[in-house]
Amino acid sequence: MNMQHNMNHEDILRAKLEGLRCEHRDLDEAIAALQAQQLTSTLALQRLKKQKLMLKDQIARIEDELLPDIIA
Repeated sequence: MNMQHNMNHEDILRAKLEGLRCEHRDLDEAIAALQAQQLTSTLALQRLKKQKLMLKDQIARIEDELLPDIIA
């Protein structure tokens, strides 16, 4: 059964946002673990950090869509 038919656009965005935040936290932990190792490839770290930054941008876009700026 497809749950998306029972969810509105905002609910779908909130679910996606939670998944992205979880993935972002996981990457943060992976980066910290790699940095703790002394034989870590800088290329691998750069790739993880770039991926983390892309996730942060996606999170920011969804947050902006869910909470638009209010001009006073």
